[in-house]
Amino acid sequence: MRSAEIAHLLKLEWQLDRRQKHAWGSMALYVVSTIYVCYQGVHNIVEVPTWNALFWIILLFAAFNALARSFQRESAGRQLYLYTLASPRSVVLARTLYNGLTMAVLSLLSLAAYALFIGSQPMEEARLDIFLAVVVIGGMGFAFLLTLVSALAARAGNGIGLMAILGFPIVLPMLLSLMRASKSALDGMGWNVTGKYVLWLLLIDLITVALAWLLFPYLWRD
Repeated sequence: MRSAEIAHLLKLEWQLDRRQKHAWGSMALYVVSTIYVCYQGVHNIVEVPTWNALFWIILLFAAFNALARSFQRESAGRQLYLYTLASPRSVVLARTLYNGLTMAVLSLLSLAAYALFIGSQPMEEARLDIFLAVVVIGGMGFAFLLTLVSALAARAGNGIGLMAILGFPIVLPMLLSLMRASKSALDGMGWNVTGKYVLWLLLIDLITVALAWLLFPYLWRD
């Protein structure tokens, strides 16, 4: 694994997404459509717990929709050619980092659309710095976990269906922690209350990246 390899692979991921211009558009359309349907059903939500829970549920499904293609868009021959050019660890780390950055951007866009349609009243008394940090960390955490799950599902030969089966139980502890952390931030709590949840989320992210780095070479070899 070399940093130069990872940098080139990150550039490759960006170029592939630029060629497939529908990729970002489909992700944004999915999020906006889902939020708009929720708006038609509930209109403005002023209760903080309901507003918070609905936002994370929407973002979770957006992450599944965005990351299901991580290891599905390339044929077996193309994957083999890629892995002869770079080490498997560089490949999985580059893809994990790229998906993390993608989900960080998508999370902020989702929050902007959600506040526009559903209302931003629950954010009036919030610690916005902490809340935005939790949103970014949560989006990247979804990306890290689901990238690893997508790799497992792709190697098993049943990508999307198996990803959903494996992904939800693994993501659930992170989702509950995110809801608690963001609820505390929306209530105006400081780092002394929210910090333990943020540290737990960062620890999950680090463990996930470490597992991807350790396991993916054996996964690819099989």
